[in-house]
Amino acid sequence: MNYLTEYCSTELNIKNSRFIAELFPVTSQMEARELLKMQKNKYADSTHVVHAFVIGKNAEILGMSDDGEPSGTAGRPALDVLKGSNCTNVMLTVTRYFGGTLLGTGGLVKAYGDSCKEVLNLAFEKNFVKPLIKKCEFSFSTDYTLYEKCKRLMSNFSITDLFEEFETEIKIKGSIVETEFENFAKQLIELSNGKITL
Repeated sequence: MNYLTEYCSTELNIKNSRFIAELFPVTSQMEARELLKMQKNKYADSTHVVHAFVIGKNAEILGMSDDGEPSGTAGRPALDVLKGSNCTNVMLTVTRYFGGTLLGTGGLVKAYGDSCKEVLNLAFEKNFVKPLIKKCEFSFSTDYTLYEKCKRLMSNFSITDLFEEFETEIKIKGSIVETEFENFAKQLIELSNGKITL
């Protein structure tokens, strides 16, 4: 599973209709709704502001709207492209300015689908799409004699959000890549001869 790190946009012109596709990183449905409101205000003079989003660790929250386009010709193709990209926590809007030529249902599906593919391809090209790595939180306490050894051990692992509190003992908290947790816990026990448990 991947996630988007930065905003990205592209524009296609199809039979004089402008299709402005924009990708946004989002983390909740509420954030997606707020963003959609902003987009509709920003493009108040447009014909349609179609959207689709995929949210959640396992891409379990989905949403979309045709925004007045014939049913199934805009939101569905956008959502299908998003789902096919293996991305989560992402919202896509495609703003259309009608150019005077009707595209027909097949033409609309293609136009919206192509707009979505174009902006996603650009996001991948620019390296705005990163793999989603599952992490878990950990904490342990150590005495001052083992602190430097613990620090050296931790530098061998993918640890983030490190927090240290120096009192009678040193309390250490952080996040570690889920797949490294077991090995880290084992090495920490060995290093401290069983005095430290994660």
